[in-house]
Amino acid sequence: MTDKLPPNLLALFAPRPPLRWLEHPDHAPERRRTAPIDGVAAFLPELQHYKETDKYEPTESWLQARDRKKREKNEAVQELITEGPKNYKPNEDPNIRGDAFKTMIVARLSYEADERDLEREFGRFGPIERIRIVKDSHTHEKPNKKKKPHRGYAFVVFEREKDMRAYTIFGAAALKLALS
Repeated sequence: MTDKLPPNLLALFAPRPPLRWLEHPDHAPERRRTAPIDGVAAFLPELQHYKETDKYEPTESWLQARDRKKREKNEAVQELITEGPKNYKPNEDPNIRGDAFKTMIVARLSYEADERDLEREFGRFGPIERIRIVKDSHTHEKPNKKKKPHRGYAFVVFEREKDMRAYTIFGAAALKLALS
């Protein structure tokens, strides 16, 4: 019945050519050129020498590193708590001037505000001895930090303590009413 098929279909049923003969990849045991197979006992002296000369230096896991960093941070905080008050000498600080009882801190200051604005706002309550807006003195250490004119807080030193107290009583209440 296959003799009635056209030649292109008969070609599908034709046998493939025989496979090419290759020599076997392995050799007979008498023709091998490899070292004789032996046990592990020959390597034991070499292993003993390795054990004697090898130095074990353990590495720190991420858990140990986390615990170490936490411990170092706690030690630094404890040192700051114990040594900080001993080294703190506000009377010798050149940036501190004026009486603390006449000084008021102004926080959350707008970055557009300057000394004149503070003088205009706080001068209503009494004469002002000095105004200091705190600027960032470490800008050279942080080159990628966004540049701002100041840190956002200031110190206002009044000439009299009662003027500062007048602002804290009346000025804060007036400011609260203005904001609400």
